[in-house]
Amino acid sequence: MSQFFIDRPVFAWVIAIFIALLGAIAMAQLPVSRFPTIAPPSVSIYATYTGATPQTINDSVVTLIERELSSVKNLLYFESTVDSSGTASITATFKPGTDSDLAQVDVQNRLKAIEPRLPEAVRRVGVTVESAASDFLMIVTLNARNGAYDELALGDYMMRNIVQELKRVEGVGRVQSFGTETAMRIWVDPAKLLSYSLSLAQITAAIQTQNAQIAPGRVGAEPTVPGQKVGIPLTVQGQLQTPEEFRAIVLRAGTDGSRLVLGDVARVELGAQSLGFATLEDGKPATAASIQLAPGANAVRTAAAVHARLAELAAAMPQGIGYAVGFDTAPFVKISIEKVAHTLLEAMALVFLVMLLFLQNIRYTLIPAIVAPIALLGTFAVMWIAGYSINVLTMFGMVLAIGIIVDDAIVVVENVERIMAAEGLPPKQATQKAMKEITGAIIGITLVLSAVFIPMGLASGSVGAIYRQFTLSMAVSILFSAFLALTLTPALCATLLRPIGAGHHDKKGVFGWFNRSFNRMTAGYAGWIAALLRRSGRMMALYAVIVAALGYCYMRLPSSFVPAEDQGNFMTSFTLPADATAERTLAIVKQYDAYVAARPAVAGNISIIGFGLAGSGPNAAMAFTSLKDWSERNSSVGDEVGAATAAMAKVPEGTVMSMKPPAIEALGTSSGFALRLEDRGKRGHAALMAAQARLLELAAQSRLVSGVYPEGLPNGPSVKLKIDRPKAEALGVPFSMIGDTLTAAMGSSYVNDFPNAGRLQQVIVQADAPNRMQIADVLKLSLRNEAGGMVSLSEVVVPQWGEEPLQLVRYNGYPTARIAGNAAAGVSSGDAMAEMQRLAAKLPAGFMVEWTGQSLQEKDVRAGVLRRGDAGLGSAAAARSGRLMSGDRRAFGR
Repeated sequence: MSQFFIDRPVFAWVIAIFIALLGAIAMAQLPVSRFPTIAPPSVSIYATYTGATPQTINDSVVTLIERELSSVKNLLYFESTVDSSGTASITATFKPGTDSDLAQVDVQNRLKAIEPRLPEAVRRVGVTVESAASDFLMIVTLNARNGAYDELALGDYMMRNIVQELKRVEGVGRVQSFGTETAMRIWVDPAKLLSYSLSLAQITAAIQTQNAQIAPGRVGAEPTVPGQKVGIPLTVQGQLQTPEEFRAIVLRAGTDGSRLVLGDVARVELGAQSLGFATLEDGKPATAASIQLAPGANAVRTAAAVHARLAELAAAMPQGIGYAVGFDTAPFVKISIEKVAHTLLEAMALVFLVMLLFLQNIRYTLIPAIVAPIALLGTFAVMWIAGYSINVLTMFGMVLAIGIIVDDAIVVVENVERIMAAEGLPPKQATQKAMKEITGAIIGITLVLSAVFIPMGLASGSVGAIYRQFTLSMAVSILFSAFLALTLTPALCATLLRPIGAGHHDKKGVFGWFNRSFNRMTAGYAGWIAALLRRSGRMMALYAVIVAALGYCYMRLPSSFVPAEDQGNFMTSFTLPADATAERTLAIVKQYDAYVAARPAVAGNISIIGFGLAGSGPNAAMAFTSLKDWSERNSSVGDEVGAATAAMAKVPEGTVMSMKPPAIEALGTSSGFALRLEDRGKRGHAALMAAQARLLELAAQSRLVSGVYPEGLPNGPSVKLKIDRPKAEALGVPFSMIGDTLTAAMGSSYVNDFPNAGRLQQVIVQADAPNRMQIADVLKLSLRNEAGGMVSLSEVVVPQWGEEPLQLVRYNGYPTARIAGNAAAGVSSGDAMAEMQRLAAKLPAGFMVEWTGQSLQEKDVRAGVLRRGDAGLGSAAAARSGRLMSGDRRAFGR
């Protein structure tokens, strides 16, 4: 083959140019990400049961859905969480390689089977199924620059004009708003209801009756009578639109013209649909929305598209409203790729200088310098065809490949130069003779080197996703190098090189000094090797000892999945006592805001009250802190996390924890390990909490782990309302009346919708705030019996104080406690995980530990690496043999 291209150098150039052009086009089209798609695809299910307890949601919603999820194809594991906010989220994680769209359709089809069995309140709000990454790509905020807009106005604008637009951006999987849109809030006064002998059920019934859509049709519609020439549509205002119209809803009317309207017993206003969240941006009120990536989406490209869309939307924003992206993980991805790209360029320059030093001729050096970039461009083309991305691993593979891909070209050039110097042949004839000698060696070393890296890409799961793209970039670049060494390199040698004389190797100056020094070192090395060959038995024994020592060290080497890096941001979790209100939580968050505002390395901070990665509620909050550019600060993210933890260690109540983001996006929500303590023996929630406390106690005494903490909301006091059903029946009070009254008064009741500025929004009934602050207020609620009389709730309900969980978690269908932590300083994550398993073995029977997220993938990595260890060592030995074969050729050339 080489002879063909030596005679036809233009054809070799055409092929090389085609490879380079295809690679350049592919490089512009390839997606850019920090890592390849490593996290297994997941599908999340969200349901809302306003006012319900976690146990009620767990029994009536979650368990039904989990039964259907268990039979979904390719399911890896699933986890469900319910909390006191009335929300349930179930995340189903599938095996790597599963099509996320098909998995989502499969989950939706399974939900259809149990949807009729869900509570009416859940079905009305709807069960949402979405496929998105678990972590946030960015957080977008809206703020009022001049104070002209309050949080409600900002939240409503966000929901109307921003959220839907961002959902349509390619690559966006989910947009979660932490604000709220407007709703018609009807705040009922129970005392006035009692004075008029009315119940909450009558209020909701009147709203449903008088705020209804009407389809009146038209006059003169078909079929018509003969002679009808005109048809006119009828219009009727069925749905009410303003607070004034809702206040005028008639509750009771007399024949004498007297009437009782809704405004007589309730306060009606346009208020917030949900009061669960509040947002602070750098300590000032704002509203926010988080953006999560769709499975397999390009983080850098999606972030750029979101920024571009926000810039377009900003032109239509009212004066006084501004937007900001206060938390953005994309810059770190971009910088990571840029750093590796710089390293690649530096490696190419260094290789060029080394070639010049040894070859000592600009023409000889130019040939490998031309061939190497073409091989890399060809690799980009194959990556594009394979659907891969430009990421840290593929770029790192190319950096390592630089020193390998120039090898083949150097072997060709050196052998041609040797033949020209020794035999006095012209370049073309010398190249023809040289290629006959070394073609087999080039093919052999290429196959051996490819055999080193290809087995790494055969792993399954996330470890396979990590190594596969790295392997491809290495192996393909090596294969392209070999192909070019047999095609382009001989053509270049035959056309670019010039005949040389007998004294070609005699150099003066720096090159002469280098050659003399190198020859002395070569002679010394040859003598040393000769002495070793006379003691081959001892050397083989020494080699066996070295191999055994390496194997021992390999088995003892601490393991870790991916090291944590300074990504330019960190998160802080706030968890207050279970009975804390949002007001108490806000006070602690403001202390943190004041602290980070004084930190010189902090660029901005977004705090969300009511939201937590481990659970939502008025006693939870989350802060997302962004640091300045790496060049503008002297501290690392680890330093800032440590300083924040120390500064908030003395808060008067609750727990404040700062943590780094996960090392790999979409594999968990923070760095460190994540385990699930399961109650497989059906010991009960109390026993599960006791086992969790025992495991945390053991972990606190261990030197291998640090910062081990429970992920979730703590148990807290609760009041159980015990209903006297026989007495209620005797008093003529239906049981459903008691439930509906409690739901509407204390938890709020979504009645129906009303049109507001082109958007349907909710009508919500609830007891006014002063009438639901104490247990006595609950017992004062009135019920209408079947005889038309009024019965106080205290007649049929007895309150009992107790303690209940504010959050319930299930993992693979088992009641679970979530625990997270970090390895101690100087300890690998693999050793920390092994320590936690050892400690868990000391728990009572019936409890079991499972890993999830990044920890589960790390566990699979260790198992896969042990299975492939011997094969990898064998391939490496073969590669060394191939390298020695190439080295013999070049030594002969010298």
